[in-house]
Amino acid sequence: MAAPIATRTTLSLLAACAAVLVAVVVVSSLAPAAAANEEGDALMALRRGVEDPDGVLASWDPNLVNPCTWFHVGCNDDNRIDRIELANMRLSGPLPAELGKLEQLQYMEMSGNNLQGPIPSEFGDLRNLISMDLYNNDISGHLPSTLGNLKSLRFLRIDHNRLTGPIPRELSGLPNLESVDFSSNDLCGTIPTSGPFENVPLSSFSNNPRLKQGPGAYDAHC
Repeated sequence: MAAPIATRTTLSLLAACAAVLVAVVVVSSLAPAAAANEEGDALMALRRGVEDPDGVLASWDPNLVNPCTWFHVGCNDDNRIDRIELANMRLSGPLPAELGKLEQLQYMEMSGNNLQGPIPSEFGDLRNLISMDLYNNDISGHLPSTLGNLKSLRFLRIDHNRLTGPIPRELSGLPNLESVDFSSNDLCGTIPTSGPFENVPLSSFSNNPRLKQGPGAYDAHC
């Protein structure tokens, strides 16, 4: 005998709910893996682009799904990359724009290498970044104004490079910025004095022959 219409309707609803639940579980399980793959791809862009004479990036294996197992990488409780520890590793080459995809990154420690080329504007997407240490490298070009998006940034140390152009005034709007060092570059224009720069010592701007102490009009094309 055929099941009553009400029973068939109830069974159909239960089946539909079960299908939705399975879909949610599958999507939830895939999300961390997808994030890990994207972050792994970002780090692999760095590995492919730099010379690594000491093999410090040898553990960065694209066949391992979770980059949290790689050396010189730190992750949070959600297995998202929150730290890059590559200071004084004799790396040379450019900074890849793909690093801007590391949404949970808090500490970028890459000082004391021979990194070259500009700071990518995509680094302005690192909204959780607390510390950017790129000092003692060979980085050149202008500082991107997008760094003004880094509202969590507290430490910005980019001294002893070959940076040119003005200090972006967007940095004056960073609410948590505590310590900066722009010394020993080739920056130009006037030294910012508003916002977090009110208490920055002049030594943080030293050895930039074309950088002037105010007052003076801001020159974005110096």
